[in-house]
Amino acid sequence: MTETRRPLPQPTRRQLIAGSLGAAAALALPGLARAQGRKPLKLSIGRIPWAAGNSPVTQYMIQNKLLEKRAAESGYDLTIDWRDYPTALPMVEAMVGNNLDIGMWGNTPIIRGIASGLPISPLVVGEGHLRFLITTRKGSPIRNAQDLRGKTIGVSLGGDPQSALTQMLKYELGVKDPLKEAGIKYINMPTHAQAASVPIGVDATCTISPAYYAAQAHGTVAIMNSFGYTEDYYEGPAGQGAGHLLPSVKKSPFYPDGYYLHRSFWIGRNALIDEQPQAVEAFIVAQQQAVVALSAMDPGAVSQLVKEYWKLDAVAGAKVVKDDVLFSRGWSWPTEKDALAILESSRYMADNKQIDKPLDWETVRDRFKHAAPLVKQAYLKLGAKPAASEFVRTDVADLRGLPVWNIDQWANPS
Repeated sequence: MTETRRPLPQPTRRQLIAGSLGAAAALALPGLARAQGRKPLKLSIGRIPWAAGNSPVTQYMIQNKLLEKRAAESGYDLTIDWRDYPTALPMVEAMVGNNLDIGMWGNTPIIRGIASGLPISPLVVGEGHLRFLITTRKGSPIRNAQDLRGKTIGVSLGGDPQSALTQMLKYELGVKDPLKEAGIKYINMPTHAQAASVPIGVDATCTISPAYYAAQAHGTVAIMNSFGYTEDYYEGPAGQGAGHLLPSVKKSPFYPDGYYLHRSFWIGRNALIDEQPQAVEAFIVAQQQAVVALSAMDPGAVSQLVKEYWKLDAVAGAKVVKDDVLFSRGWSWPTEKDALAILESSRYMADNKQIDKPLDWETVRDRFKHAAPLVKQAYLKLGAKPAASEFVRTDVADLRGLPVWNIDQWANPS
């Protein structure tokens, strides 16, 4: 007798979908387990998007989730609280209260923090070679630094603009203390934009290039910059108009960087560096990856990533990008001359009674040394670029030197 075989029942569409989902879930289980096995961590990071290079770098990091990706590779499930600050000063307050993990600070707040014993360490360069400008109103009789004697100048007190302004005036006026010897008075400007507007009550101001370029349409003009060159409204011994080198800048210990060795650094809490070193290394790697990516882009296009903050078109924005040491170098690794910015700035801050005494080289060096192993690991992870010879070049417009992983070979400048 021949057996009649019934056809097997065919799965329904719902069963097919359920089966597919089950298979997909099974395939995803290892990855899901890895994700569930990651260590949850929350980081608070402060940036200054109205400043210079840190702005497009962090914007690129945020848009592409670079830090989250790098942290995941190190076993973290990272949540980031990105915070926008107008200046570094409120970041210092947050760091003092253990309410901020990483922040981008200039020389002045870093020096104040170290001098007060705040447990912080520089990680990598956040931006540098920012153009500070002495500005006034169109039609003003102030055309050069000598015209500022006896005048009132608006500037962000306690920050890098004050330090840059003081250095410009010292060398151009040939004085040690512009306030006492030249009868100049400083008035605090809470934001860079306010300084760039040259408000009633001041004769001139000192501001940064993104804010100045945005204010030009409203009648703000500039006479000179911290690089040691004249600006469009200048008229005096060096000539008329922009682009004339002011001879006094060559007397500055920071030449060819300019009157002021501007470097801002990413700062980390020592407790974070010690307790979550892989998370800090992930930040360093992600930040450098952003610098490399943006350095390969058109400067105008880079600036448009942060048009919301800079309020500049691509032409004006490109000027800010081209000035920044991050993009002229293509890397953010700290060098001994970058550290010199902190040491030397502390000396004239002490002269101007902003701190009790200048920092010594060992103190500055030890602060960089704390995170140096993590910086080296990040450098090696990214393929050890640039080559060692790039760090010690002297045919460039920025001061460099041995990188931080060679910190034991850094020479004491005093």
